[in-house]
Amino acid sequence: SRQKEMIHNVLYVYRDISEKKRDFSDIKSKFSLRTPEKADEDTCLIVPGQETSVAQCSFNYTSKTFVVIHGWTVTGMYESWVPKLVKALYTREPYSNVIVVDWLAFASLHYPVSAAYTKMVGKDVATFVNWMEEQLGYSLDKVHLLGYSLGAHAAGIAGSLTDKKINRITGLDPAGPHFEYAEESVRLSADDAVFVDVLHTYTRGTPDRSIGIQKPVGHIDIYPNGGGFQPGCNFVEAIRLIAESGLQDADQLVKCSHERSIHLFIDFPLCMKEKRIMGIPLELQRKNRFNNLGYKVNRVEKARRTATNGFEDSRTHKCLYKRKKVPLFHYQVKIHFFGKVNTTKTTQPLLISLYGTKKESENIDFILPEISTNKTQSFLIYTEVDIGELLIVKLQWEKDSIFSLTDWWNTPEFGIQRLRVKAGETQKKLVFCSPSGISYLKKGGDSVEFVRCHGKI
Repeated sequence: SRQKEMIHNVLYVYRDISEKKRDFSDIKSKFSLRTPEKADEDTCLIVPGQETSVAQCSFNYTSKTFVVIHGWTVTGMYESWVPKLVKALYTREPYSNVIVVDWLAFASLHYPVSAAYTKMVGKDVATFVNWMEEQLGYSLDKVHLLGYSLGAHAAGIAGSLTDKKINRITGLDPAGPHFEYAEESVRLSADDAVFVDVLHTYTRGTPDRSIGIQKPVGHIDIYPNGGGFQPGCNFVEAIRLIAESGLQDADQLVKCSHERSIHLFIDFPLCMKEKRIMGIPLELQRKNRFNNLGYKVNRVEKARRTATNGFEDSRTHKCLYKRKKVPLFHYQVKIHFFGKVNTTKTTQPLLISLYGTKKESENIDFILPEISTNKTQSFLIYTEVDIGELLIVKLQWEKDSIFSLTDWWNTPEFGIQRLRVKAGETQKKLVFCSPSGISYLKKGGDSVEFVRCHGKI
């Protein structure tokens, strides 16, 4: 017993000396261990280099640790999603540790300045994690970093700087500007953890101008609804939310699709408990032909990009809207593209307008992951408008940007004879034909119209 006490004292002194040698004075980020009861408050800070702070915060050494890193903020305060994510993680892992990284003072500056500070935050997190592993014996196999927007790149930098590889990093719509063409060392990449999964929910626009990064950066990159635009993130919804909540939520509305990545991560496991979601064919539900989103995402050995056709995320969107008591109608559309010259275009922005017996829903944004000559593409679109019986469909192919030199000398076009549409709520199948036999969809051109076909097609 006496011998064990002497060994313990020697180790304690050695550890104390080594911690004094290690300099933690340049760490600017704060690490708050939050609790399920006070998920919105920073009640207990773990200070790197101070082992007593770990004990005071009742850190659980035997369970997992989630480290949440927020992104750029206009207000300089935590956004409403932070406590929601904290509670969701504790629901999934009740005995875990959920730590929120506070770098608000640097995240509320001019965007390019805040973007540059992700290096500092990443270094701070890496120093914190290394200290936990080296001095406290906490295995990095239990560490899961979750970063939103700029926070995703900070998480990636942290993972690249740790002495041993972190088990998992989840990127929640990693920021696009300043990172689309950046080197892997200053952004999130698949090399930053044993497993890196990424949700892309707002990749609209030209590269490096898109709010969310467009390129795949993880082992698995999931693009719900094509990644370009999310249901409910439109002007009508914005006006409704402002009327209900006031102007204080205006900044949230601007990044509706961007922040949807967080809510999909939070709500997907809960929504998947529902036995049946209206509008999803039962045969697809039985075959389970969709990957999980969020915490229970299926790990893959090789990097893979998944641009969903709507089946996976439509179940979640229906669940989300059901909980918010907002109606949602969706349609599955199939198009066969013709052309004399073999052409393939990826990640293309389009608009579709629906005209029915009751109302119309115009200029619904969506992204087609690929348009290829003599191939059929299927996609899912959403609207909050009950248009009644569908009569006319219009399709328009948008230009990426007026400054884009892509296709400057040769405007691509595809021929379309008909559209096949299935209404999600009624499962009714309809066919819409080109009035001239075949219509040509040109990039940056006018919309093309399709009307209900007569006779058997």
